[in-house]
Amino acid sequence: MTRLNVNDARCEALFVSGLRRSDVPTPAGLAELVSAAVRQFGVSGCAGRMAQEFGDDPEAAVDRMRWIRQLVGEVPVARPPRLGAQPLARCCPDPEGPAADELRPAA
Repeated sequence: MTRLNVNDARCEALFVSGLRRSDVPTPAGLAELVSAAVRQFGVSGCAGRMAQEFGDDPEAAVDRMRWIRQLVGEVPVARPPRLGAQPLARCCPDPEGPAADELRPAA
């Protein structure tokens, strides 16, 4: 069984995205490109399209993947916020407030 490496999946998605060497992406921009490619092709679709490029033009594909891996190393891909996620301060008990066992009804 092959284990999914999130960093590899991000690189594959960026590989098949419209990202160009002349672009100057931000971490948020890279995250959006990854999300768009995964929405359009799916994770396995990104891997399949990348594999096709390696079969069609291996030298260009190697250069592109090398550049993308270098880019991801220099400008980490930001993680998009989870839908419905709440800020930490709103989802956790107040450290100054009552302890968790004080909130339980007495037996």
